[in-house]
Amino acid sequence: MTIKKYDAIIIGAGIIGNSIAYEMSLKGQKTLSIDKLGGSGFGSTAGSCAIIRLYYSSPEGVALAREGYYYWLDWNRYLNVTDPDGMAYYKNTGAMVFKSEGNDNLKNIMKSLDTLGVGYLELNPEEIRSYLPQPDLRSFHPQKLMDDPGFGKATGKSVNGAVFVPESGYVSDPKLSTHNVEMAARNVGSDFLFNAEVSAVLQKNGRVSGVSLQDGTEISAPVVVNVAGPHSYLINKMAGIEGQMNIKTRALRVEVAHVPSPEGVDWEKTGIITSDSDLGVYTRPETGNHFLIGSEEPDCDPLDYVDPDNYNTDFTDQNRVQAIREAMRIPGLPIPNKPQGLVDLYDVSDDWYPIYDKSSLPGFYLAIGTSGNQYKNAPVVGAFMSELIQYCENGIDHDKNPMKYKMKYINHTLDIGFFSRNREINQDSSFSVIG
Repeated sequence: MTIKKYDAIIIGAGIIGNSIAYEMSLKGQKTLSIDKLGGSGFGSTAGSCAIIRLYYSSPEGVALAREGYYYWLDWNRYLNVTDPDGMAYYKNTGAMVFKSEGNDNLKNIMKSLDTLGVGYLELNPEEIRSYLPQPDLRSFHPQKLMDDPGFGKATGKSVNGAVFVPESGYVSDPKLSTHNVEMAARNVGSDFLFNAEVSAVLQKNGRVSGVSLQDGTEISAPVVVNVAGPHSYLINKMAGIEGQMNIKTRALRVEVAHVPSPEGVDWEKTGIITSDSDLGVYTRPETGNHFLIGSEEPDCDPLDYVDPDNYNTDFTDQNRVQAIREAMRIPGLPIPNKPQGLVDLYDVSDDWYPIYDKSSLPGFYLAIGTSGNQYKNAPVVGAFMSELIQYCENGIDHDKNPMKYKMKYINHTLDIGFFSRNREINQDSSFSVIG
C-alpha cells in the first residue's frame, strides 16, 4: 500500500532530523519525518547532556559550534512558534577546559578559538580555584580504572592550568527542544509519523524512491535523509551504501552519572561546565543541585559498541568510576551507594566527527555520526543540509566540488566537504566526545 508522496523523507525525529525538516520546509519542500519511537526526541537526543560549548580541536568544529550558539540565543524568534508544551531555553554557565599532555595543553583548541574570534581566559592552576568548590588541583594523569592499584593516587603536584570560555552553557531540556522544532516544522508544512519503523529503502532507476515500513506501507519521495542516530548504520545497510563509505558509524553505549553537590554548594545555580582531561571526565550542573558527570573516553575506559536494539541498560562500574574521578578533583563530592544518572547510546563515526554528506545512492543523504558533541549544532546543520540537498539535486557533484556554506550569524564560510563520508580519518580529532 502506497500512501502520500513527499518531496523528502527524513528518517529520525531527533534534534538534527527535526532541524533538517524545518529548514527544508522553510524552502517550500514537503517533508515527512519518520521515527520508530513515540515522539520527537524520544531516542538518543533525550539522553543528550545538551551542552553548548565552543571548544573543538579544529577551526571547522569551532565555527560550527559558534554559529549554532547564536541559534540557541535566538531560539524563540528562530522557530517563530510557541510550543504548548513550553519552550526550551539556553542557560549560560561558562566552560573550563583543563590543559594536559593529552590535549597538547590546548594549543590547537586555543588556536581554533582565536581563528574564530572566540574570547577566553587562560588560567594558571591557582586561578582555577575560584571556579570550583575547594578543588584538589593535583594531577591524576594517566587515568585508571578502579581495579588498578594506582587508582585515586596523585601522580603530580599540579594540573597544567585551564582555559575558561564564558560563552558556554546548556539547554534546559533536550527532548523539549526537539519538540519545539517539531512544532515549528509542522507550522510550515512538515508532517510527522511516529511508531513507524523503516524496513527498506526503496530505489528506482538508479536512485532512491522512498521507503517501506514494517506494516507494508510504501511512501514515495525523491529524497531520503538518514538521521537515524545510533541506528544510522542499519539504514545505510538497507540502502546498500555502507560498504561505499570510507568513514562508518557504530552505536556506542555510554553512561552518565548524577551526583549530589557538596554540602553548602548550590552547583545548579552557580556551577560551570568542566572538561577535565587530567581526570578524563566532563561535568555540567544538573537539575536537583547535582553534578552530571560523563566520560571523555580516556584510553583505560572500554568502548562498548552494541546492537542499538539490544544492549545493557543497567548501570555498571563505569558510572561509579566517573563519579569517583570527579571526586578526586572535588573532594567534598558525595558518592551515592546507588548509582544515579542514565544509560544511552551515541552514534559515533570512526574519527568522532560527524558525516554531513550525500551518498553514493542519488537522492540519499547523510547526517550521522553526530552523537555526543553535535546536539549544539543541530540548527545550523539543518540550515546547511537543506542547502546541500538542493545543491546536489540541482546536479552539482558535491564529491568533486564540495559545497561552501556562508553562515547566517558569523562572517565565515564553511567547507561542507570537511564532513565527507569519504574523508580520511581526521588525526587531529580527540577520538572522544570532545570531537
